[in-house]
Amino acid sequence: MRRVAVVGPTASGKSSVALHAAEQLGDIDLISVDSMQVYRGMDIGTAKPTTAEQERVRHHLIDLVEPSQEFTVAEFQAAYRALGDRPAILVGGTGLYHRAVIDGLDLPGEWPDIRRRLTAEPLDALYARLAAADPAAAAKIEPNNQRRVVRALEVIEGSGRRFSSFGPGLDAYPPSPVAQVGLRWDRPVLSARIEQRVHQMMNDGLLGEAERLLAAPGGLSRTAAQALGYKELIAHLDGHTSLDAAVKQIVVRTRQFAVRQLRWFGRDPRVAWVDVEHDPVAEAVPAVLAAFERS
Repeated sequence: MRRVAVVGPTASGKSSVALHAAEQLGDIDLISVDSMQVYRGMDIGTAKPTTAEQERVRHHLIDLVEPSQEFTVAEFQAAYRALGDRPAILVGGTGLYHRAVIDGLDLPGEWPDIRRRLTAEPLDALYARLAAADPAAAAKIEPNNQRRVVRALEVIEGSGRRFSSFGPGLDAYPPSPVAQVGLRWDRPVLSARIEQRVHQMMNDGLLGEAERLLAAPGGLSRTAAQALGYKELIAHLDGHTSLDAAVKQIVVRTRQFAVRQLRWFGRDPRVAWVDVEHDPVAEAVPAVLAAFERS
């Protein structure tokens, strides 16, 4: 399998780098590794490849489902595996989805009925139950993190296996067939790029896109409604905040998200980082081409 992943924080230029590298290599596909680009109609806010960009290079794993549907990392992993072994460049910043496909994580299933029942129970009692059933999992989960405690118990009850038994986990970085090239900027420069990008999205019609998605049959699923940019504009459209305040919140939360992305990918010793100063395409494409030739 000849594949390279371009990783890094939002607004770092990953998509442009991957697109130009694929064109230079010739007959190479691009695979989006983005948990929100899978939703049809969520285009501006997810920085989805334009029609023109998709005509330049074949793109995969975008527009898979309606935004009213839930879509899990396990379903994404299955869709990735269905693509086969064609040479490709992976591009995206959703860390868990990225690890699921480059490392083939052993992912537990989903049991919504069990999850709903557990969510209604006291958190302290749930954590005590987890500590008794799977001490290894409990040791890695904060007692006040309801989502993770419930998820661990859901898996234990639904699968009949300890939550900690599913693969080596995210703390292990085994050899992978996918080489990784990371884009890294000085923090103040990246912060400015994020603000500029958010305002460009607003100029491109992000508010109207959010309105159309809300008005569509089925509306937005729980997951889709939490997407950066859409969540804040939905709050504005529901009358909870002004448009100016919503846009400012998008900028702040996107910057916070970028920090989390840098921490996530920064923990992976397999990433070869390129410190970008001015032009991500000129400065990072050569590293992607070199990594692809070595793969």
